[in-house]
This record gives sequence, structure tokens and C-alpha cells, in this order.
Amino acid sequence: MKRICLMVLRLFYIAPVWFFKIWSWGRNDRHTEDEKFALLKRVTIRANRAGRVVIEPHGLENLPKDPGYIMFPNHQGLFDVLGFLEAAPMPFTVVMKKEVENTFLLKQVRLLLKAQSIDRENLRDSLRVINRMTEEVKQGRNYLIFAEGTRSKDGNHLLDFKGGSFKSAINARCPIVPVAVIDSYKAFDTHSIEKVTVQLHYLEPLQYEDYKGMRSTEIAKTVRGRIETVMKKYADDWQQDESLEAERREDHG
Repeated sequence: MKRICLMVLRLFYIAPVWFFKIWSWGRNDRHTEDEKFALLKRVTIRANRAGRVVIEPHGLENLPKDPGYIMFPNHQGLFDVLGFLEAAPMPFTVVMKKEVENTFLLKQVRLLLKAQSIDRENLRDSLRVINRMTEEVKQGRNYLIFAEGTRSKDGNHLLDFKGGSFKSAINARCPIVPVAVIDSYKAFDTHSIEKVTVQLHYLEPLQYEDYKGMRSTEIAKTVRGRIETVMKKYADDWQQDESLEAERREDHG
């Protein structure tokens, strides 16, 4: 939470103006979806810079050119969505847990993005959200869903991906974009304010023809496996860099 305080302190002169604009724009339809997303993107970029967080996107060329797709990243922490808001080239909305839908600021952002809140313990509510998402994706809206259901709380390690998270994609027959999120937990889920780089790896999407006939649990395992491959490569590269740095220190010792 120290980094959030840093963001607020460094932007105290403009934060109330931004909050009022996000709140007012979310309560009416006088602005287009593109305008609302552009506002949130500008605010996010400034906030990330103030918080000493660098967003490093990879594979943006893998995102479908046409809207109407769903991104499925791993979930590391409270910062994750801010990384996507800065990096995303086109508007998207999110699915969030019902427990946080009325949290200060998240509520205002939810209204601005027209995000969905879901009660995972309520089957009827889950079906409602799945059906609404299906129709919106068919109409060209992009979504971001954390298939783990909750943040891992274990750094760059993955939880199981829930098959039910993929129901809307199956029903809409839309592209599924796996995204590997790396080091996002270091932003808000640690007590550090040291500069941090968050990596977002947009992987090659699964088209409907790729997953047609697969069960949702099979799709979940496939998407998780692709993300895990990237995470392992990052871990191997990091360990190699650490070993080289240790050798250099010994040579100069």
C-alpha cells in the first residue's frame, strides 16, 4: 500500500479533478466508450509513472485486429488491471468479484468501464453474467477475465484456472487471448516503493476453430499451460542473470 500512498502524494493536486471526472462520466452516456477508456488510460499512465511502475508489454501484435475477444491473464494482485489499462491499444472491460464492486474508486471505475460484477457462489448470478458477456462480446466488446478467480498471493506462480471462466468465450465463439502477467504483485502487494517493471506477455490467441469441441476445463488447462511456459522461461532467465551477476561479483572480489 506504500506505493498507492506515493501515487496519491505525488498527484494530490490533480487527483480530485480526475476522480470527479471519472465519477461524472460513469454516471451518464454523454461520452463514448472510446472517450471514457481514453480518460482512464491517461489517468492510469500518470498514476503508474508517479508510483514508479513501468509497464512492459510484449506481443501486442497478437491481439486480434477486430474487437470482440476475451483476454485471460493470470492474477497476481491489486495492480494487474492498471497494467492492462496502460498497455491496451483498444477499450476493454473487466469482470470483478461482487465483494469489491462498491469499494471506493473501484466502484467509479466499474461504472465508467461498464464492468461486470459476479457472485461466484451464486449459480444464477454467474449464469446472468455469462449470458450478458456473451452478447456483449458478440457485439464487439472486449473483456478481461482472471481465470484463477482470485490472486495467487505467491508471486510469479499460478493457481488452477477455472473452466467456468471460459463459458462466455465458448458461447460467443470468440478469440481467447492468454496473457502472462509477471511481477505485477511487486507494485501493490509488497511494502516496497522501489522502481518495478511489470511485464505483460500477450500470447497467440486461440481461435474458435482451435478450441471447438473442447470442454471448458480442457481450454482452461491449455491457456494455463501456455502462460506457465512463459513464466518458467522468465524464471530461468532471471536465475541465469542472477548467477552471472554473482560470478561477476566474485571475479571483482
